[in-house]
Amino acid sequence: MSVSWTPDDFLAGLQRERLLAIIRATDPDAAIAASLALFASGIRFLEVSLVTTDALGIIAELARLAPSDCLVGAGTVLTTDDVHRSAAAGASFMVTPAVTEAIAESARLGLPVCAGALTPTEVVAAGRAGATVVKLFPGSFGGPAYLKALRDPLPDVPFVPVGGVDAALAAEYFAAGALAVGIGGPLLGDAARGGDLDALRGRAAAFLAVRDDVNRLAAARA
Repeated sequence: MSVSWTPDDFLAGLQRERLLAIIRATDPDAAIAASLALFASGIRFLEVSLVTTDALGIIAELARLAPSDCLVGAGTVLTTDDVHRSAAAGASFMVTPAVTEAIAESARLGLPVCAGALTPTEVVAAGRAGATVVKLFPGSFGGPAYLKALRDPLPDVPFVPVGGVDAALAAEYFAAGALAVGIGGPLLGDAARGGDLDALRGRAAAFLAVRDDVNRLAAARA
């Protein structure tokens, strides 16, 4: 069963786990099966985009079935109504694609929020609105080099790049200072459309190996 965490808990947990899986699908049953396979593989943070067919139903089912150390959130959250509907369904955190009213509303409710931003102005605005972490989106716009450039003047912002992140690119983002990465297509493949779950588990293992290497290096430096 998914549980609610405070923004501080969420930040600490995401820093430890480093991976945020993103579900977008048109087949609710396949989306649930893929999500549960990811939890069983060791992925602990998972977002269900509200563009997914029956997204709120999927969130409710995953919130019921997820292990107690796993967190289910809602993605593509744009409005205050999206926040309230997602929270009512059981979402423990919110993810926005941009700087929207949903950030301040999530913060007002005490919900962790991963707020989408791209430019320095948007990053600062997201933080002022109450973002727990900043989703650098689309990460493919500038890649790890752009993240590094953003972190020069904004070193204390916890960034989560999203968009086209495969395992090799995840390692580059971590080297550039990312707190975590959001992983959709390169992780899910066709699994959320009824595809091969064994292949999904193999891709998850590759991402988790990158995560473990980063955490070992961080521990050695501490």
